[in-house]
Amino acid sequence: MPRSSGEREFHFTRGHFDQIAALLQQLTGITLASHKVEMVYSRLARRLRDLNLPDFDAYCAFLSSQQGENEIGLLVNALTTNLTRFYREPHHFEHLAKVVLPHVRECQAKVTTKPRLRIWSAGCSSGEEPYTIAMTVLSTLPEINRWDARILATDIDTHMVETARRGIYAADNATAIPAAIRDRHTSVQQQGSRTMLAMSDGLRRLITFKPLNLLEDWPMRGPFDAIFCRNVLIYFDRHGRSQVIGKFHQLLAAGGHLYLGHSESLYGVSDQFEQVGPTSYQAIS
Repeated sequence: MPRSSGEREFHFTRGHFDQIAALLQQLTGITLASHKVEMVYSRLARRLRDLNLPDFDAYCAFLSSQQGENEIGLLVNALTTNLTRFYREPHHFEHLAKVVLPHVRECQAKVTTKPRLRIWSAGCSSGEEPYTIAMTVLSTLPEINRWDARILATDIDTHMVETARRGIYAADNATAIPAAIRDRHTSVQQQGSRTMLAMSDGLRRLITFKPLNLLEDWPMRGPFDAIFCRNVLIYFDRHGRSQVIGKFHQLLAAGGHLYLGHSESLYGVSDQFEQVGPTSYQAIS
């Protein structure tokens, strides 16, 4: 394991950090603040051990070489933070259930085609957010199986996308799921001594998981009734945030809603949304 900062296993300088930070910014738009030095070292030291490299000079050279092309994705996976849990910031799911979904149901009742619902979890991490969205949809719209309903879940970290797609979580990490919903939409599995919860087929059918870099081209066309992009924008610079928010606005249906993380705001970023609740925004047509 890495030693303390004064006794590091590998020599790591500010030059190494700057080179890696610049590469990550170029690839993903994520800006690494200077106080992330220890985080970068600890996460990438594991990569040096796995690759049997002697130091960060060798690692940086490897990243720039043809042989290191496959390492780029692993670098991005290692440095993107994936902190999430079921029903995190529950006021967003309450707003979805009490405001957004009833409004969509009312609007769809006026059309003659199959009712349609589209929600996007942009930055889905290991999947707890989109599964919580799916639980909220199934609890609010019990007739949803008769709808053309899809939840898109994307993340830049391919490992997280695979974890989300599997949909199996430690039971200890799912205590925030209300008991009635947990009983209806999950099943218990044993993995050795660990008790796990598997998401139901009903939840899985609603969700499509895909890897996506938010600063690259988006294949989806919308429109979305709601977009969750929580605790993602904090990693972008102002230009990156404005670019992503502008594209969200283009993809949202008229009056669609955008949910951000608890430390995020559209102040000074976009005037295309009206705040309707804590970190909850409605698109202005």
